[in-house]
Amino acid sequence: MFCPKCATQNLEGASYCRSCGANISLVSQALSGQLPQAPSAEGDFGQRLRKKYGRDVTLDRAFKSAFMGVAFLLISLALSFSPSGQHWWFWMLIPAFSLMGRGIAQYIRVREQERRALGGANLGQPMIGATPRVEVFPARATGELMATPPSVTEGTTRHLGAESPTKHFDASSDAGK
Repeated sequence: MFCPKCATQNLEGASYCRSCGANISLVSQALSGQLPQAPSAEGDFGQRLRKKYGRDVTLDRAFKSAFMGVAFLLISLALSFSPSGQHWWFWMLIPAFSLMGRGIAQYIRVREQERRALGGANLGQPMIGATPRVEVFPARATGELMATPPSVTEGTTRHLGAESPTKHFDASSDAGK
C-alpha cells in the first residue's frame, strides 16, 4: 500500500505512513471499496439535542429562555437601586446571563436543525446557479494536422548556435562625448 501524500510504500494495514506520518488507515478500505458509512447528519444532530435537553428544542423555548434572562437582568437592576438589595443584586446577574445565553444557543441550534432539514441549503445568501457539467467532450477532428509542440531541449539547442551581438565600449568613444 502506498501513501497518497508522499508515495512511500507501507505495510498492509498500517495506520500511519512510515515516512511522512500521514494517516493512511482508510486507504486499504478505499481500495477495496468498503468505506465506513457516515451517520445521517439530521438524525445524529436531533438525537444529541434530545439527549442534552431531554426534549426537543423549539423556537418557543429559545425565546422563553432569552426573555427570562432579560427579566432577571431587569430585576437585578431594580434591586441595585433598592435599599434592601444593594448588597446582593449582582447575584441575580448569574441566572440572567445564563438564561440569555441558553436562549441564544437554542435559537442557533433550531436554525441549524432547520437548515439541515432543508438539505443544507444556505438560507442567508442567494443561491448561484451551477454551471452545467459537460460529461462527454466533443469528438476532435482528427483530419486536421497539428504541429507537435516544441520541445524545451530543441529551443535551447537552437539558441546555443546563435550568439547574441555584444556591444563593446571603448575608452576613446566615451572620451569624445
